[in-house]
Formats: sequence, structure tokens, C-alpha cells
Amino acid sequence: MSYQKNVKKGRGAQKTVANRFFEYSYETRADFLEYCRLEGEEAEENRTQYVPIFPKTIVNKVTSPDVGMMYSMNPYQGCEHGCVYCYARNTHEFWGYGPGLDFERFILVKKSAASLLEEKLSSKQWEAHTIVLSGNTDCYQPAEHKFGITRACLEVFHKYKHPVGIITKNALILRDLDILKELAKDGLIGVNISITSLSEDTRRILEPRTATIQKRLKTIRTLSEHNIPVNAMLAPIIPGINSHEIMNLAKAVSEEGATSFAFTVVRLNGAIGQIFSDWIRKSLPDRAEKVLSQIRACHGGTLNDSRFGVRSRGEGKIAEQIHNLVKLAKHTYFKDKTFPTLNHGLYHKCKEANRVSESRQMKLF
Repeated sequence: MSYQKNVKKGRGAQKTVANRFFEYSYETRADFLEYCRLEGEEAEENRTQYVPIFPKTIVNKVTSPDVGMMYSMNPYQGCEHGCVYCYARNTHEFWGYGPGLDFERFILVKKSAASLLEEKLSSKQWEAHTIVLSGNTDCYQPAEHKFGITRACLEVFHKYKHPVGIITKNALILRDLDILKELAKDGLIGVNISITSLSEDTRRILEPRTATIQKRLKTIRTLSEHNIPVNAMLAPIIPGINSHEIMNLAKAVSEEGATSFAFTVVRLNGAIGQIFSDWIRKSLPDRAEKVLSQIRACHGGTLNDSRFGVRSRGEGKIAEQIHNLVKLAKHTYFKDKTFPTLNHGLYHKCKEANRVSESRQMKLF
């Protein structure tokens, strides 16, 4: 791999992208950058900032037929992991920020998430449906070290014996192994560990602030050893970057104990197209145009396809090759493995028991 020296270390996106909903935008001019260089000053602040927000609800209904979940919740908006391909970047615009560097630098923190979740689970109308942490941004990103919101939410799920799924690429999940084991005893937990490459060189530039590959593989092994079911997310598959690793990735996660794996073909929706294109021309200039061309070949000549049922699978010869490799990998390494269905049968009785208990406590006053 060849790298350019002007890449912002520790960040995926390499530039600030204007919010499409704003009338005005700003740009960093070359003469200003030169002035900063001569003065020995930084042109912009690169540290991460945590911004508290106060949502009224925390559980979201998922309407997309391409996503295998009905409900999700996100303790944080924005993600310091900085995965350059992340589809969630576009959602940061709804909060008044840009999808580029803003997405990684301004992390919105929902400190009331656990109480909002309990309010939802304790309501009379709610029926048990698996709620996934997180459908948008990683619930175990670095902010979780500081705020512990994800753990607080897991305690609520455990209290109500409610099924929960987790999607993460951070080994920090092992901090909560105690409560995960308790959830697993009742079949209430399923974990999805994202692992995109076996190459640390690729991981560092593609997902700069995520856990190392070895830590992620160890996480799969540790969870599996404690009977916590793990599905590996080999996603996204990016032609020319990690598409050649499909068989090796499947073999590695299977050997560590994953019971299944899923994949998507990369699509660069909304502002992600320009963010990814800028990134790859700076980070991998020798292969940039080839990779972009192959991504277009999977989506009818564009970097994105918004059609349900097709957008995450891709079309054409390159996508077909990816699908064939996936079929072979599943047949070779996952033939006799199955990811279990989570238990939805305990929640109703537990909710009633909690309600009776709280009612008795209130009588004491």
C-alpha cells in the first residue's frame, strides 16, 4: 500500500463536508493553511467534543426491509471510530452537523437513554421485540468509556428480561461480560461483531479508531466461550480493498466461535460518496480509481443504489463474484452452525412482576 503524508491521522474522513440543509458553508483556503503553517498554528481543532442532548424517546422503529431488525436504539450520535464508509454519517446532518469530520469530532450523548428505555419497556402497550444496540452508531465507541450509557441500558434489558441485540466493532464490550452472561442464560442476547479485514494496515486507515483485528477476534472467542452467540459482520465488502479476504475472514471468525456471518456490498450513499472518494485518493492513491470504478460496477455505474433489496447486495459481475465467494465461505465454514432466535417469552411476566413490586414500594410512602 502507498500512503500520502497529508492524511489526518486518527480520522477516517479527511475533510469537513457542508451540511446540505444549511444555506451557508465554509471552506478552508490554501492561503489560510499556508499562514497557519508559517505561524506554527493548527488550522482547525481536531479533538473530540461530547455534546449532551435530551431526546424524548430512545427506541426507533426500523422501516427498511434491508435491515434485519424491527427496533433499534443509539446511546450516541456521531461516532469517533471514524469508519470512512459509514452510512450513518448522513444522519449527523439532521442534528446540525456535517457528515465528514464533524461526524467523528462531535459526539452527541444521550445521558437519559437508560431511563427512556425503562419507560418504554414498562409501558402497558409495549410487546417484546428485539431491540438492537446500535442500528446507527457504535454503542461501544470510545465515549462509552466515559459515560457508561450502554451498560446502564443492558441493566434495564436484564431487569425486564427483554431480548437485545448488539452491533459493535469494539472490544470494550467485554467490560460488560458479567451482564452479558446473565442475559445469555435466558437466551436474551445476540452479539454482532464487525470485522472488515485481517490486515492491520487496512484497518488503520479504513476504521482508524476501532479495536485491532486481534482484539476483535479475541472478543468473538471470549463471548463464544461464555455461550453468548456471535454473528460476524463482514461488512462492507469493498471491491479492491477487502473483497479478496472473504474466505480468510469467514475461516477466522468461524474458528473463533462465530455461529454465522453476514455481509453487504459497499454503497456510498449521500455525502459518503465524496467523503470516501476524497479519502481513498489521499490514503490509497495508487488504487483509488480502480476501487471507485469497481464500486460503480456494483451499482449500475454510480457509487450508490437506493433501491430496497438491491442496494446492499449490488449487481453485475463483481457483485456476483462476491456473492459466490460468500456462498462458498458459508458452505465451507458455517455448514452446521446456526445463530439462535432470541427468547421473547419472559418479558411479559417480568414486566408485570416489576410493576407489582414498584406498586408495593409506593404504598410504603
